[in-house]
Amino acid sequence: MSLKILVLDDEKIVGERLKSSLEKNGHNLEIFIDPARAMDRIQEEKFDVVILDIRMDKINGIQVLETVRKKSERTKVIMITGYATLEVARESLTKGAFDFISKPFKLKEIHQAVQNAEEALQAAGH
Repeated sequence: MSLKILVLDDEKIVGERLKSSLEKNGHNLEIFIDPARAMDRIQEEKFDVVILDIRMDKINGIQVLETVRKKSERTKVIMITGYATLEVARESLTKGAFDFISKPFKLKEIHQAVQNAEEALQAAGH
């Protein structure tokens, strides 16, 4: 199954690493550094998976998560952060995040989270 994935991280290198890695698995990726532009794109398009950083300048990842959940209940959101606290993880999961990964992460962790999201989408009949 080829997934439509949006990646939002204000560190350009993160998106680039994920794009080359996940596209090898046949997924279609759109990479954003600017949260406002990513939010516009989320309004236009339905994504299977959204991978997003929690800490960004103007808009934080929790706000983006809430927007994604309003737009599409089926979209699986994977949160990534270099500031992993139990409180942030709990808030993310309470507000509907599918998974939570701490930075620095291994690509294997992201691949596993995406695979889990794919299996959950298939199980739900999407």
